Amino acid sequence: MKAGTACVALALCACHEAPSRRASGASNLVLITVDTLRADHVGAYGYARARTPALDALAARGTTFERAYAAAPITLASHATLLSGRYPPGHGARDNGMRASESVATLATVLGASGFRTAAFVAAFPLDHQFGLARGFDVYGDRLPRMPNGQPSNERPAAEVINDAIAWLHTINNQQSTISNLHFFLWVHLFEPHAPYGDPASGRSVIDRYDDEIATADREIARLLDALAEVRDRTLVVAAGDHGEAFGEHGEYAHSIFVYDTTLRVPLIMSGPGIHEGARVQAPVTLADVAPTAAHAVGAAMADVDGIDLAPALGGGALPARELYAESFAPLVEFGWAPLRALRADTWKLVAAPKPELFDIERDPREERNRAGDERSAVQNLTDRVNRYSAADLPTPSSLDRETAQRLRALGYASGSAIANQPSITNHQSPITNRPDPKDRREVAARIAQVTSGELTGPALLSALEGIVRDDPRNGQARLRLAYARLQAGDCARAEPEFHAAAATGLPSADIYLGLATCFGRRNDLAAAERALDEARRLEPDNPTVVANIGILRSAKGDQPGAIAALRSALAADPALNEARFNLALAYARSGRRSEAAATARELLARLPVNALQRTEVERLLRAVQ
Repeated sequence: MKAGTACVALALCACHEAPSRRASGASNLVLITVDTLRADHVGAYGYARARTPALDALAARGTTFERAYAAAPITLASHATLLSGRYPPGHGARDNGMRASESVATLATVLGASGFRTAAFVAAFPLDHQFGLARGFDVYGDRLPRMPNGQPSNERPAAEVINDAIAWLHTINNQQSTISNLHFFLWVHLFEPHAPYGDPASGRSVIDRYDDEIATADREIARLLDALAEVRDRTLVVAAGDHGEAFGEHGEYAHSIFVYDTTLRVPLIMSGPGIHEGARVQAPVTLADVAPTAAHAVGAAMADVDGIDLAPALGGGALPARELYAESFAPLVEFGWAPLRALRADTWKLVAAPKPELFDIERDPREERNRAGDERSAVQNLTDRVNRYSAADLPTPSSLDRETAQRLRALGYASGSAIANQPSITNHQSPITNRPDPKDRREVAARIAQVTSGELTGPALLSALEGIVRDDPRNGQARLRLAYARLQAGDCARAEPEFHAAAATGLPSADIYLGLATCFGRRNDLAAAERALDEARRLEPDNPTVVANIGILRSAKGDQPGAIAALRSALAADPALNEARFNLALAYARSGRRSEAAATARELLARLPVNALQRTEVERLLRAVQ
């Protein structure tokens, strides 16, 4: 749907609403989540430079929660909490790539079972259906576009997400004549303003580019709200960030490692029938409160949740005093460091770590003065309480397939491979206190974030990676990234030692041996390339990229039948491997099978985008075999 046609107002008939929903005031629910959105960059939260008129208007028509906090500074974990009302220990998605439990109820499963039409449209790979959040949705729109090289992208623009959402709204509107009891739940997720922000090469400041992306998300939110039109007065709209973003506070950049309020505090706005307009709630709340609150507002109920129903505050009343939990297990899962767990109670906030931190968040909202040394009894009390939510260890997470790990790494996440080869991360011979405290790896973590954010390129990227491996030589992911950066610069002589160093850390990745095979092939050492590919196949026997490279090697050695068999096998597993398809055409041509070579080349041209740089070479091959 084109943007111009997606702005038509939606008018849904309300004459057949079920009494239970009419009594609660709202018939429909729209949940809008904006990835990586800090509360203090939204106009409704006092940001003078904000360009967020849609969110500001939503706040003016509803209730703004001044002190809302994520339960984890991680996309999948936070969204699983938003949808289930459970803290991460309860839903199981402790980090990106760790699937949410299938036994935990969500807004979609509860409302779907209550007769609601349900749909979700998400903008980034961490929320792909394979990670467990698609349950209960009639439609789960997570299809992402392909890049010019034919590989799947890991994100998509907000405009595409909103176009799909509006198209779905029109679809159910057109079906109204055959549906006597229509209620809907729509969730849209926008990836702006996740890093990299805009064009890092533009020379504009990081903050300016971050604000630009927030403005883009806000414009698309406005389109969605306009499309709701006549159902707005019967619809609860909830807008929230999933986590914040750090720009140097506490020495942190990006998000996912630390649990300071820089990355935990988020905007949370609710607008709809029965909600006080322009109200501002000062009591601390958690994103775990969203599911029970939203379910109650539309006449349903969420059982067995960690959050509470915020209805009293939405009606102008008070909320009970309570403690709020948050965590980040990314340090453990991605780097083998100690995890961080946080508990907010009364005026205190504890960060449980090998070196605990305690902040008086009323007097020290920036969390700059650690009181742990002065308030030992408070530390012990809060530590005992935080342990009731979660221990400081995990069962060994399941390994990710290569494509999943690569796509998460491309978005700035280490994808869990740091501990994937360990027998258990619940190791009683090596207690969690013996793991590095992330605070002691702060500078390394900052450089890692700058690397993975996409903000660094060329010599600056190489310099940052060299600094990381110098200070953290056992960081296999950094070693592997440095090896590939040197490989892409054509420097195999310096890439090879880094590939070997990555292997020595225990990183169980076929990427190491694919890189080595590339270097060996460049110097025509086919025997060494074959040994490297054999090791890659041992690690990941079903990896289609490994199988494709084996086919390419066989072709280089003159074994065209073996090459054709391997390349066809790789393409059967992953038809999007364009390089494999090109090499299959070459192998057919070298075998004298010209018609099959031509047909393969034509199929590749049909798959390649019109602006793909590879088209010229494929067209040259096609002319040669026709």
